Amino acid sequence: MTRHCWFPDNTVLCNFAAVDRLNLLEKVLDGRGRWTEAVAAEAEQSTRYWPKLGQVTAGGWLGEPIAVDDPAETAAVDRIRRVVFGGSRSRPLQHLGEAETLVVIEQRSEFANSVWITDDGEAGHYARRKGITVKDTVDIMREAVVDGLVLADAGHGLLMGMEQAGRHLRGVPRRAADLLR
Repeated sequence: MTRHCWFPDNTVLCNFAAVDRLNLLEKVLDGRGRWTEAVAAEAEQSTRYWPKLGQVTAGGWLGEPIAVDDPAETAAVDRIRRVVFGGSRSRPLQHLGEAETLVVIEQRSEFANSVWITDDGEAGHYARRKGITVKDTVDIMREAVVDGLVLADAGHGLLMGMEQAGRHLRGVPRRAADLLR
């Protein structure tokens, strides 16, 4: 059976960095994690706010950043970045990581059926319409709880800690036990 890749975006990486639990995300991804050059660059920039993000690059657990340098892919990235995410020509880096990830998953056969991990509701909705499996931070925490990597109370506490750190999550359950559903 093929083990599909999982692509976390920078927002998700920052969520786990905010509570110093990137190691938990790494365990959930279990060697399947990947990222594009733009997401890697975004994470590098975010180390100013979340220094623990340096662990991602140092650990190598998302692999070498995937380059998007084919002219057809580059054109698709720019089109998605502007049309889907409202990016502009004057801000060429706006939403670049999301657009690169979508193009890689959608257009490269070796990444077909990959999972995109994002907390961006609009981006997730668009990706689902395109047939891409989407998970968010709460889904990843559920996986961690179900897989026995963290107890439900601790997982719920981490989600609360992310919110207390100013991170914006969607669908955080009221009770820890709800992470088991």
